[in-house]
Amino acid sequence: MSPTGGSVDRYIGLMSGTSLDGVDAVLVEFDAVGRPRLLGEATLSYPSDVREAVLALQPVDGNELDRAARLGNRLADLYAETVARLLAATGFDASAIRAIGCHGQTIRHAPEVGYTIQIGNLARLAERAGIDVIGDFRSRDVAAGGQGAPLVPAFHLGVFGSDDEGRVVINIGGIANLSVLEPDGSAIGFDCGPGNMLLDAWVHRHHGHTFDADGAWAASGTVVPELLTAMLAEPFFAAPPPKSTGRDLFDLRWLDALLARLRPRLGDVLPVDVQATLLALTVEGIASAVELHAPNAVALYVCGGGARNGFLMQQLGRRMPRHRLATTDALGLGAQQVEAAAFAWLARQFVERHPGNLPGVTGAAGLRVLGALYPV
Repeated sequence: MSPTGGSVDRYIGLMSGTSLDGVDAVLVEFDAVGRPRLLGEATLSYPSDVREAVLALQPVDGNELDRAARLGNRLADLYAETVARLLAATGFDASAIRAIGCHGQTIRHAPEVGYTIQIGNLARLAERAGIDVIGDFRSRDVAAGGQGAPLVPAFHLGVFGSDDEGRVVINIGGIANLSVLEPDGSAIGFDCGPGNMLLDAWVHRHHGHTFDADGAWAASGTVVPELLTAMLAEPFFAAPPPKSTGRDLFDLRWLDALLARLRPRLGDVLPVDVQATLLALTVEGIASAVELHAPNAVALYVCGGGARNGFLMQQLGRRMPRHRLATTDALGLGAQQVEAAAFAWLARQFVERHPGNLPGVTGAAGLRVLGALYPV
């Protein structure tokens, strides 16, 4: 069914984030006021060669346009496979879905010079899935002078906002970002630093794992205060919102340069202690942002892959003891489902020609309809 007609209000949201763990898909049905009801979910892990191909496209290198185009095709096939799994699991046919909202895979994010790049051949996805696809959500906001990120605070406000209390929704993906939701209906949001990205990269370098399960390796190490202080001296942390970041800044090259600079004083820091310090960096980036921008908030709700890291959640609770800490499961939407559901919501916003950004979050010149349509 075309996204421009009919009564079907079911959308699929696809999300593949900077953690590079794979594709999350949700099937969402919206009520008349845009409240989502989750009908099903599916995930598909990235094959190791796809993960390595994405990582290889981060630095500027030879023949990257061809490699990006080929990877975009491969990603489209993975997205289509995930959609097929989701439809099979829920019993819906493609004709019952109004549109797919697909974020694509971020390769470069440089709003300061006017562009952001997410790859994934969305025309190919529409062809394979037999469903209209809406993607390229960030570019319109960037064109209007915004950061193009984070985009989820508008969704968080619509779904998690409360008239009774101030809430902070903390998304810990590859990058951590937060949404401050006030009882009066106002909201701010911004990236506050690394989430899982550096933790995943460091454990992969030293143990070959794609992530530090439950934060166990970090928990066995000791935080190195001087290293943590040097990390927090990165100007990004002190910059006021609107702001966004990604692997363009916080990658292993950034970490290696810090370790090399501190080596004359610290010597060779044990890898396990670096991991402990990286987890402390994630915690401190989040906590300091909450203290500065949401001093009166009581309730904190965590979503994203970081919500499954038991040690990270424990350390967040210890760092912010006066706050009530929970995952978004307590609000009716599973922590791992929130981002994909947000892109289903953004697809619906496009179809209804409603704005998908919050200018106070991204810094754009005004409200904008976000996305581009790839019809069947």
